[in-house]
Amino acid sequence: MLRVRCLRGGSRGAEAAHYIGSRLRRVFTGWVQRTFQSTQAATASQNTCAADDKATSPVSKDCLVCSYNEWDPLEEVIVGRAENACVPPFSVEVKANTYEKYWGFYQKFGGHSFPKDHVKKAIAEIEEMCNILKREGVIVKRPDPIDWSVKYKTPDFESTGMYAAMPRDILLVVGNEIIEAPMAWRARFFEYRAYRRLIKEYFNSGAKWTTAPKPTMADELYDQNYPIHSVEDRHKLAAQGKFVTTEFEPCFDAADFIRAGRDIFVQRSQVTNYMGIEWMRRHLAPDYRVHIISFKDPNPMHIDATFNIIGPGLVLSNPDRPCHQIELFKKAGWTVIQPPVPLIPDDHPLWMSSKSLSMNVLMLDEKRVMVDANETSIQKMFEKLGISTIKVNIRHANSLGGGFHCWTCDIRRRGTLQSYFD
Repeated sequence: MLRVRCLRGGSRGAEAAHYIGSRLRRVFTGWVQRTFQSTQAATASQNTCAADDKATSPVSKDCLVCSYNEWDPLEEVIVGRAENACVPPFSVEVKANTYEKYWGFYQKFGGHSFPKDHVKKAIAEIEEMCNILKREGVIVKRPDPIDWSVKYKTPDFESTGMYAAMPRDILLVVGNEIIEAPMAWRARFFEYRAYRRLIKEYFNSGAKWTTAPKPTMADELYDQNYPIHSVEDRHKLAAQGKFVTTEFEPCFDAADFIRAGRDIFVQRSQVTNYMGIEWMRRHLAPDYRVHIISFKDPNPMHIDATFNIIGPGLVLSNPDRPCHQIELFKKAGWTVIQPPVPLIPDDHPLWMSSKSLSMNVLMLDEKRVMVDANETSIQKMFEKLGISTIKVNIRHANSLGGGFHCWTCDIRRRGTLQSYFD
């Protein structure tokens, strides 16, 4: 019921009458508009060419995105860029994920370019890698070059960027869905911008596009007093299940997940917390099962140099970081292979990674693998397994934090969704 307070005086009474009239006109006009809109909506719903029908139609058979595992025949891939790569500022989460011998490097060069000559060589290596992938019949896409030295500020922190070198860290493809990971480093907050042009292209082809909840990256997300003074400290903390990231809000890097059809394996790490894992579990259920596995690892960050699934029933398991749940795979009939000792020399800079990148390989299919040209031991291992090796030198690119699996994100593999653990 419309109520108007009566006021003395003719002018006030006229104002009240005018107010009532205007309110009634608005009510009537709104009713007419809603009725007209409802009629339009009903008509549109009966029209098979209506825009709503187009928006909710099944995924097109021309969808460019489809990948269920790490080994089906690779048809299209995103390869990262080393251009304009910057050293991240030496914040608490960066300190927790890097080795003590490089802390001085981060303190000195944080916010500035990695050594330019080194980056130039890395760019050339990745260009050659792209050319080889194309010769193997794979479509190669690249993120956009961006100036990562630009400073930015949110209500919770300020930083500079890092790079768009590792699409595996930020993008996870599950079936026809691309999931943008929320990440955990402040220097990577805006990394998604380099991939948006590509993701919109995939979305327009019919792919699903999901962005996980973006963390604020406020101080509460990190243990500001995380005590890391030695490798022994890290072993002790990891064994206790303590990490630099807290459970303040969900965070995860896509590279902490590895896919095997309906089963997806993930580790709780310095950059992936339980809230992030739970978000993924609920998001992917019931079609996919997300399993947490763990390792004897003093500095868990990204699973694919520790545990790399290379085929149906075939997994590489780092002997220096044994899996606590390895019996799960053995009972399912999987073959667990320990890769040989890496051959990378001690004096080669690995600012953001370890020598174990030798096992960070990219499967082009079950019988072809892209492997480091310098790592002859692991080449022989693959050849004994009946897998042909495609040898590429990315030694300088390794220094920026990744091997072949890290530098790529497979967008389309020719295969179907299967279960390998039933």
